[in-house]
Order: sequence, then C-alpha cells, then structure tokens
Amino acid sequence: MTRRLPARRRPARRPSRRRRQQQETELIVIGVAAVAAVSLVVMAVNWLLAHWWILLIAAVLVLLAGAGWWQQRTQRLQWQQAQARALRYGIAQLDALGHRQFEHAIRDLMHRDGCTDAVQVGGQGDLGADVKATDPYGRRWVIQCKHRKNGDRGAAVGTPDLQVLNGTGRPVHKADVVVMVTNGRITQPGRTFAQQQRLHLVDRRVLAEWAAGSRTLWDLLRAVPAPRRPTPRS
Repeated sequence: MTRRLPARRRPARRPSRRRRQQQETELIVIGVAAVAAVSLVVMAVNWLLAHWWILLIAAVLVLLAGAGWWQQRTQRLQWQQAQARALRYGIAQLDALGHRQFEHAIRDLMHRDGCTDAVQVGGQGDLGADVKATDPYGRRWVIQCKHRKNGDRGAAVGTPDLQVLNGTGRPVHKADVVVMVTNGRITQPGRTFAQQQRLHLVDRRVLAEWAAGSRTLWDLLRAVPAPRRPTPRS
C-alpha cells in the first residue's frame, strides 16, 4: 500500500506592508482626535471656571424657562378643566349626533363630572360597554349608549338590550354602577327588568337634565352604590 504524506499547512499570510501602514495611520488619527477632544474639554472647563458668572446666568435662564413652561402647562390644564366643567349639551344637539359621537359626548359628560379616566370603548367586541369611568368616590361606571336618530320617536330600548348589559356589566367589566343611556325611550318591561337587576336608566328626560350641567349623574340617579372613598358629606 502506498502511504499518503500529510498535506502541508500553508503558512498564514501576514498583513501586507501597505495594510500595516494603513492600520498604523488609522491608530494615529484616532489618537490625535482623542487628544484634541480631551484638550478642547479641558480648555472649555478652564474657560467656564474662569468665567463662572456665565454658568450662573445660564442656570438662571434655564430655571426661568422651566418655570415659564410649568406655568403655561398649569394654566393650560386649568383652562381645559374649566372648559370641561362648562360643557353643556342641549337634547337637540345630542339627537343630531351619530352613534359614535354620542358615545364621545357621554364620555365627555362623565369627565366634566370629575371622572378623569373616562374613556370611550364602544365598538366591535365591546361586550356591552361603550363608556367606562371611575368617579371621584372610587366607583367604577360602565355605560352602554343607545342613540336614536329620531329621539323619543325612535325605537325604544327594551329588555333584550338590558339583558346584554346585565350579563357583562358586573361579571365582565367589574362595574359598581351599570347604566343604560339613551336619548330615546325605554319600555316598561325594560324598566322593570332594570329595577330587578339593579341597572340604572338614563332616558331622554334624565339625559337632558344631566347634559344641561346642573347636576352630576350620580346625583340624578337613585340607589347608587355607596362611595368607595370618603366624601365631603361623610
């Protein structure tokens, strides 16, 4: 048998002289740049130390600018809160809205009354909740909105609508107060069902009074659960 000689390993190629020179040049450039940067920093620090009053003026200007920004922000928030408190709707205005706009209006009215986290959540898969909010006393509200284009001449809200709300309001959304709001009518069987299931109804009459801004919703409704937080009346 013929024995094969082991293959000779090719010696590793050393970087070419040109490549080495290029690497050395790059290192020199980096070093020079680093030294220049450090020198500039040192010069800037020494200059600022020698002219400390400029730092003081700059600090004062920054503080004044920050104070001005904070004052403008506070004034803007106060103006927004004032606008929210002044929110009013006439029942004819609510009739003229689309369904989604009606949900937004109900959200804004809850926000006006002090529910700072009021949010519109209605849409596909909302599970019976169009607006959610927490009132200043810690109670969680879940509201379903039924807008009728023709107001009290439109289709009345009946027991089937209330059954959907009752099935999700507390078990799914963990509400303390479950409300049906409509700019139309509610059938008598629906009212009976709501009373049995502790659902709160806001029909056209109650909605008109609430939207006018004279009273909060929890002041207008009967048998609202007790506050979770202390109140001025406690």
